[in-house]
Amino acid sequence: MRIAMWSGPRNLSTAMMYAFGARADFSIMDEPFYAPYLAASGADHPMAAQIIAAHETDPAKVAQSCLCDGTPHLYMKHMPHHMLSEFPIDWAEDCINIHLIRHPARVIASYAAKREAPTLEDIGFVQQADLYQRLGGIVIDSTDIRARPEAMLRALCEAIGLVFDPSMLHWPAGPRVEDGIWARHWYGAVHRSTGIDGAEAPLPEVPPALKPVLDAALPYYSGLNQYRLSP
Repeated sequence: MRIAMWSGPRNLSTAMMYAFGARADFSIMDEPFYAPYLAASGADHPMAAQIIAAHETDPAKVAQSCLCDGTPHLYMKHMPHHMLSEFPIDWAEDCINIHLIRHPARVIASYAAKREAPTLEDIGFVQQADLYQRLGGIVIDSTDIRARPEAMLRALCEAIGLVFDPSMLHWPAGPRVEDGIWARHWYGAVHRSTGIDGAEAPLPEVPPALKPVLDAALPYYSGLNQYRLSP
């Protein structure tokens, strides 16, 4: 089994990677197209130079690595906005594609705390909707997962034909060897965690300057949210 989990930033995606990584029957990959995306786009991201230096930047080679088997399963954490139009995507056609979504107000508030003034391009909703149209798959909302971690993980496992493993609910605090070099900037909260956090607070207020990004992202989120998995 090869799982491609598609998620925008600040969206429980690392915690979900850790949940699958806690299973003895899964290998995990952390955003393998991040370095190719930075090298090709020139996007001004934190640690961009270090990421490009430390990770494979050839999208064809990365795509080939995404065809490898795991132990015996492989879980890949991907971000839709990393998949530039010239990057190969055929490797994902035989994957179990899962689309992890989160209300854009939460995404924008969390992202802005790490990198100022996120754009619609940065948070990936448009690209995720496009990938869902192309690849299909299962939609799951991070707010539902945080509210009912075990029930939602059980439902997800059932939907993809995988036996639920209780080890998915807990992991040791600290980094994993599979983390990308960018973990030092983005993964602080996950490294302090030992499981999926509890239910989220009410929606945050988005600063007026970022309201246009919220308004543009909401239709894409709503379009995907109507298909989300329930326990």
